[in-house]
Order: sequence, then structure tokens, then C-alpha cells
Amino acid sequence: MQCMDAWIPTWAGSFTERSRSDVDEFLKLCQRVEYTIRAWYLLQFEDLMRLYSFFEPIHGAQKLEQQNLTPEEIDVFEQDFLASLFQVMEKSNFKIATDEEIEVALSAQYRLNLPIVVNENKLDKRLFTSYFAKHPQDDLPYFADKFIIFRRGFGIDRLNSYFIMPKINTIISRFWRCFLKVTGLKRLFFRKRSAPITEDPKSIEISTDNSDESLYVERIRIEKMKLSIRNLLGKVTIQEPTFDRIIVVYRRASAKKERARNIYVKHFKSIPMADMEIVLPEKKNPGLTPVDWVKFIVSAVIGLITVIGSLSNPKADIRVILAILTSVVGYCVKTYFTFQNNLVSYQSLITKSVYDKQLDSGRGTLLHLCDDVIQQEVKEVIVSFFILMVQGEATRQELDRRCEELITGEFNEKCNFDVDDALQKLQKLGIVAKVNFFKFIR
Repeated sequence: MQCMDAWIPTWAGSFTERSRSDVDEFLKLCQRVEYTIRAWYLLQFEDLMRLYSFFEPIHGAQKLEQQNLTPEEIDVFEQDFLASLFQVMEKSNFKIATDEEIEVALSAQYRLNLPIVVNENKLDKRLFTSYFAKHPQDDLPYFADKFIIFRRGFGIDRLNSYFIMPKINTIISRFWRCFLKVTGLKRLFFRKRSAPITEDPKSIEISTDNSDESLYVERIRIEKMKLSIRNLLGKVTIQEPTFDRIIVVYRRASAKKERARNIYVKHFKSIPMADMEIVLPEKKNPGLTPVDWVKFIVSAVIGLITVIGSLSNPKADIRVILAILTSVVGYCVKTYFTFQNNLVSYQSLITKSVYDKQLDSGRGTLLHLCDDVIQQEVKEVIVSFFILMVQGEATRQELDRRCEELITGEFNEKCNFDVDDALQKLQKLGIVAKVNFFKFIR
């Protein structure tokens, strides 16, 4: 026999019959719960918005000048704002993207086919360096001193099209690899490396952080597809996992002697993992990759050597020389126009991300986060109270399991229900009570 703690509702009502009056009473209770929780967080959110008003890009500098604050006082306000922001992020279930997640996300290409890098000289490094020195955290990404990427939730993005050029490139690439393998040149050009290189996996594992189970999402690529006649001539669908929500926080470096204090907060939705570079701050303009330059130089050298060798031959055929030159020039032109096409696609993708993918920025993002926190807390309280009211008393473990089963059954969503936080608020509201009962264990 074991004594265990159980939770029972103190609000009376036979909701099991689900009469209209019971439903109305429950809806009134839900409204009161929401109003009460909003009141609890009101002062915290007002303080967050007040602190951000000093650092918003539009009027922040003017407000700091009006307050006549010393640099040390501004530093204190900065750290207070970041501490409050990180608390709200945690309450909203946003997680800091780690190096491992970034590496997995960028291990393939989707729509973006150009190397995108951040211009680190345009980003301030003192803001987050000071914060993490006072608030150390584990698994911080390598760029944590310059900007922070928060992510929440996962989804899937699909594209359905003919993809003519990618199919042609895939065919050429496979024929080229086959040619190198048959001729034995593969061992010459691709020597064994000391450490194996991880190829783009067919399926990638995503840590959900809130569950012991991992989420497996398949990446569907043309490069990995079976090139049948149907796939070559018809439309195909490629697939990429997405970050459902991404928030980027950073500060631009100041060219002046006086430090700029503006803090940028940008909110994005449904960002494909392989194209995550589009949310990076202060991106450099993409240029020709080292591989493209190698192609240019090698093509020019081979063409020059071939032409010189042909001209040294007394019986050189001018048509052969022209054919070689035409091939070399054509290949160089093809490489250049491929880059230009990728550049146009990149610019189009950036423009689309601004209009379609960016939800909000600055103050609007913070207001959205504050509302997210309230809705999250309200849902936890209502779901847990509903279970206690309908199914009767339960232990902490039973309540946790029943809430997760309800969410899975009604909404087809899996989650790790935060039962401790819900019970704490229910007890604070005075609508549940903690009692002891005896349960026999065989």
C-alpha cells in the first residue's frame, strides 16, 4: 500500500453530462483564467516593452538621448532587456539553434544554390559576449557572439515542377562519375581522406527537445532520385523540412566612435532548413565560388595548351583549333550564366522571404511573443483542469499522461505536457486542491 498525492478540482459541475449550462460555465471559467493570467504577466511584459523602447532602431537613439543616461546605465538596461527577452523566448518554447542543428540544416541545397556568408565586420560582438559572460549557457553556436537564432517547431516544404536544369545537371554528374570510375581517374582526383565526409542523408533526425522521441523527416532530392523515363519527362516533387518559426536577434556594428545601441529582432516563418541562410543578418553579396574560378582557370589552361600544341603542328587543322576554342569559351560562358541564373534566383528568394516569410520585426515581434506566452499558459491550465473535471482525481503522472493523450486524440499533435507548471497555476488560481489517497500496488 502506498500513499500518493492526487489532484482534484474544487470547482463543482457535472460536465460529464455536457449540458448547455455546464458548457457556458466552463467557457466563463476559461475567460476568467485568461484574464487572470494576462494580469500576472502584465508588469513583466510592460517592463520588456519599456526596455526595448531604448533600443528599437527607429526612435531608440532619440529616447536614450532624452534620458541623458551614462554608458554604464545603458549597459545595465541592455542586459536587463536581453535577460527578459530570453525568459519570454523560453516561455514561448523557442530554442537557440545549436551548431549541430545548423550543420544538419545546411548539409544540403534546396532553392538556394549560392554560398551565403555573413559580413562579420558589420555585426557588433560586445552585446552577446557581455550577456553570455553573465548568463552562461550550454551548446551555444559558434556565431553566438554576433547574433542569435531562435527556432520553434518543424514542418515540411514541397516543390512540384519539371526541374529541367537540375535533371540535366544530375545526368551529367552521374555520367561524369561513371566515366571517372571506369577510366580509373577517380582514384587520381578523389584520394581517400583521413576523415569521412558525411553525405546528404536521405532522412535527417531532428531533436524535438520536448520529447524522448526524435522526429525523422525525409529529404527528397533530384540528385538522389531514380532517373526513370517518368521522372525525367514528368513533374517531380522535392521535399525539405522547415523551421516553423525563426527569430533572429542582432546588433549592427557602428562605424562611428560612439556605439550604436539599436537591437534588431526579426521574425520569420516556414524557413526551409537547407535555405536557412536567407535569415542571416548582414549577408555579403554572393560571387563566383572557388569551384567556379577553378573551372574557369582549368578550362582556359587546357584550351591554351591545346591550341599551342595544335599550332606547333605543321599540319594543324584550323577547324579543329576553332572547335577547341569554341568549346572552351562555351564552357566558360555556360559557367558564368549559371552563376547569373543562381544570382537572380537568390535575389528573388530574398525578396520573397521579406514579403512572404517575414512575419514581423522589432516591437511587433515582442508583442507576438508576449501573446504566445499567455496563450501557452492559458491552454496548459484549461487542458489540465478539463481532465481533472471530466475524469476525476489523478496523480501528477496520470494527469500528465491524460493531457498528452487528449492533445494527441483531439488535435493529432504530440507534445511533452508541462504538468508541473499547469498544476502550480491551477493551485494559485484556487481551482484545484492537493489531497492524499491510498492506492494499492500488487
